[in-house]
Amino acid sequence: MLRLLLILVQLAAEAVRWCGLVLRSQRSIEAENLFLRRQLALYVERGVEPRRMDSATRVALAFLSRFFHWRDALVVVRPETMIRWHRAGWKLWWRLKSRPGRPSIPVEVQALIRRMANENPSWGEERIANELLLKLGIQVSPRTVNKYLPTRPTRRPRADMRWSTFLRLHAQGIIACDFFLAVTATFRQLYVFVVIEHRSRRLIHCNVTAHPTAAWTLQQLRESIGLQQRYEYLLHDRDSIFAAHLDASIAKLGVKY
Repeated sequence: MLRLLLILVQLAAEAVRWCGLVLRSQRSIEAENLFLRRQLALYVERGVEPRRMDSATRVALAFLSRFFHWRDALVVVRPETMIRWHRAGWKLWWRLKSRPGRPSIPVEVQALIRRMANENPSWGEERIANELLLKLGIQVSPRTVNKYLPTRPTRRPRADMRWSTFLRLHAQGIIACDFFLAVTATFRQLYVFVVIEHRSRRLIHCNVTAHPTAAWTLQQLRESIGLQQRYEYLLHDRDSIFAAHLDASIAKLGVKY
C-alpha cells in the first residue's frame, strides 16, 4: 500500500511538471528537447548503463509514449520492454475496471428470501423465485435464490423439482444466451452475443456489436429461435439489457424464459 501511494505521489509530481510545459512556448520546448537529447547521446556513446527504473518512471514513460513516435526516442530500454510495460498497464487498468461476477441483490431481498424459506419449508428456489416475480415484481433467478436459502437438513424431502433435474429433463428444448466482451488490437471494446443449445452445447447464433441495445438483442433472438419450434425455454442472466418487453416478445414465439 505504501509503495502504491509513493507511485501516485511521484506521478502527481510529473503531472505538475507537465502542466508547467503548457505555459512555455513551443520553441522553448523544442530547444530543451534537443538539448537533453544531445546530453543523452554522450551517455550512449560512452556505453553508460542506466540504473533500474522505478515503477513510477515506467508508468510515466508508457503514458507519454502515447503522444509521439516513441521508437525513435527510446534509448534506455529495448522496444520489447516498452511494449511489455504497455501490456502490463493495460492489464492493470482492465483488472481495476472489471468487476468479476454478478452484482449481489439488495440486502432486503436477501432477508426476504430467508424469511420466505423459513416460513414455507416446502418451498424451493423455483417456488420462491416465482413468488417474488408474480407478487412483488422482483425478478431473481432460482440459482441466486439458492445462494441465500438457509441450510437444510440432509436427506430432507423436497416438494419442488431441483434445478438440475429440470435441466436434465428439458435439456433438448433449452437454449441459453449471453454477452461477453472482446477487446481488439486497438483497444476497441466489442460485445459478442452468443446463443447455444443446452444439451449439445452447439452454437446456434453469434453476432458482434459495439453498442448493444435491447432492440438489437431481441432481433438476434428472433433470428435464433424464430424458425426453431423445438425450443421451449430460454435462459439468460439478470442483465438490464434483457428488458421486460424483450421477454414478452420472446414469449410470443412460444419460448419461456
